[in-house]
Amino acid sequence: MVATRHIFLHGFASGPQSRKGHALREAFAARGLTLLQPDLNAPDFAHLTHTASLGVLDQVAGEDDAVVLIGSSLGGYLAARWAQLHPERVSRLVLLCPGFEMIDRWPKLLGPDAIARWRAHGVLTFPDGAGVPTSVHWGFIEDALRHPPTPDVACPTLILHGTRDEVVPIASSRAYAAAHANVRLVEVDDDHGLLASVDRIAAEIFAFLEPTG
Repeated sequence: MVATRHIFLHGFASGPQSRKGHALREAFAARGLTLLQPDLNAPDFAHLTHTASLGVLDQVAGEDDAVVLIGSSLGGYLAARWAQLHPERVSRLVLLCPGFEMIDRWPKLLGPDAIARWRAHGVLTFPDGAGVPTSVHWGFIEDALRHPPTPDVACPTLILHGTRDEVVPIASSRAYAAAHANVRLVEVDDDHGLLASVDRIAAEIFAFLEPTG
């Protein structure tokens, strides 16, 4: 491995234009570093799957470079899953309110009736990253079931999670950190978006990455 690529993975109903991703890209640029921000809505938001998003990451990561993955929410899950699948490639992992245990969480988040309608009709409407209502296919859930709810990772991992997160309760990150000696959890007084904590997040990330040079 001859270089390190830094890659930011956005969450569900988001994209490369996300405010948090933009702020982190600027923070990396101020240090002379490039933060890649692929669009994980593959093949598009309406037909999104975990497997297709991981395929996008395969392309962006390349074949030889080491990678540092920074993932937010669903992007945090995908970062951990890719690190599980390619442990020799990922040097460091940063997870922001990682969306673990989605299949268990979403019936509580959306409501069982919405899940039932989604299954019955094959689509459910969500706003995309630009706020445009989009019919997302049930195949998103079917594909998610093919992946583990909480991927195990071997590399040094930093989790930053808001204590007021109502989308992904912080209990999941507390349990994950307690079960993995290579994982450090930093709790911040913020919600799921972590927009009030971007400066703190950037500082924690750079301190975490410092040992890698």
